[in-house]
Amino acid sequence: MTRVRLIAVPVVAALVLGAILLLATGTDPLAAYGAILSGAFGPDGIGDTLAYAVPVAGMATALAIPLRAGMVNLGGEGQLVLGAISALAVGLYVPGPGLVKVVLALLAGTLAGAAYAALAAVCENRLGVPLLISTLLLSYPAMSLAGYLVRFPVKDAGSSLPQSPQLPEGARLPELDGVTTGIFLVVAVIAVYAVIDARTPAGFETKVTGWAPRFAIYAGIDRPKLTVRLLAVSGGTAGLVGAIAVLGFPYRFIDGALITPQYTWIGLLAALLAGASPLGTLLAAVFFAALTSGGFAMERATQVPRELTAVLQAVLIIFLAATSGVFKRKARRA
Repeated sequence: MTRVRLIAVPVVAALVLGAILLLATGTDPLAAYGAILSGAFGPDGIGDTLAYAVPVAGMATALAIPLRAGMVNLGGEGQLVLGAISALAVGLYVPGPGLVKVVLALLAGTLAGAAYAALAAVCENRLGVPLLISTLLLSYPAMSLAGYLVRFPVKDAGSSLPQSPQLPEGARLPELDGVTTGIFLVVAVIAVYAVIDARTPAGFETKVTGWAPRFAIYAGIDRPKLTVRLLAVSGGTAGLVGAIAVLGFPYRFIDGALITPQYTWIGLLAALLAGASPLGTLLAAVFFAALTSGGFAMERATQVPRELTAVLQAVLIIFLAATSGVFKRKARRA
């Protein structure tokens, strides 16, 4: 019940504050929110919402996995980009049948992200570099490397943009009504995460570490090994999302295309809002994807800038932090 309140209070508070802002501009809040809903889930907008929800839900799940144990992975962007560029290299240069190349590209992206995230865990375990710092700072070399590759050795010779050539026909993920079939991979990852979280000793160890780190140590849980394992799974998931993105439309790597939409940071917000629970993280990711895609429809229908949806997200963060602290204090008093 506390978890439901923890999610409901900031969402309702953000919507109320958004309504006040809309009233201040002379706009009917019901009309604006109705435009967001119709734009996000109507026949003309559901495809865009699902297309945006795939990477957001994938990154939200990637970041929720270590967050369940109280570990924050801020290096999702680097792992995402490294997974994408690794999948691109396999798709462009590895010979073989189309289906084999797609599978190998997905595996390459997953392994690249996993290895890079595990490196951050090793930095904490062996060198004493806090995970927040190691994951965040390791993102920049990965993004810079990807930017260099698509500007020089892997640049599309027929374009002035920093982008790679398109993948061959056989090395692409098919689409269903404009949505990549990678959506099934993301749903499968979330389902596996849910089963492990609820039904296995590994999931229990992760949750215990998040609930009471000291008790976990006394109970014999090896935190350094757990950190490496969780970060590897987190980075692997992020790398898989990057691979799915580059194997889908426009079937190439474009410098900045995976960073500008802020999949990682919106995914982190979704994971925080849901308390890193598998199903809650998925629902929160769809919620934020709907806010983003529905914001364009709201702007067209009411002339209210779509940046209002970014304001709602920022307010959600503030109220989430505030309500989390209030409920924790009440729990300690009880």
